[in-house]
Amino acid sequence: MPKLSGVIETALYVDDLDRARAFYEEVLGLEALTADPRFVAFDVGGQSVLLLFRRGSTPETIQLPGGTIPPHDGSGPIHMAFAIPAAELPVWEEALDKHNVAIEGRTDWPRGGKSIYFRDPDNHLLELATPGIWKIY
Repeated sequence: MPKLSGVIETALYVDDLDRARAFYEEVLGLEALTADPRFVAFDVGGQSVLLLFRRGSTPETIQLPGGTIPPHDGSGPIHMAFAIPAAELPVWEEALDKHNVAIEGRTDWPRGGKSIYFRDPDNHLLELATPGIWKIY
């Protein structure tokens, strides 16, 4: 079996693209790579892309000069985690507090990692995780 080498993109579906974009830029400091009325793509650590799609904006195949993208969409809150260095956890806690983002949960993992959990404006559960939560991280 051939091996997968990583996750390149993660997609979240949002109700208000402008509101969501502002949250991910202002609160999490992500930089937009590209955007149009349907979506915005963010650079996450120079290793992956976070796609925010306006909910309901991709129900049909998208025709591009190089091919097609099949329809996709999603509903309901989902969970995703961002990797952070252990030393930056207190800085992130302060930044979230400064933006009035409530930390909903905290976990100290058996391997030594720590996680904090909070919500974006579309109620997606976001996690900031330090090394030591998984065997591979």
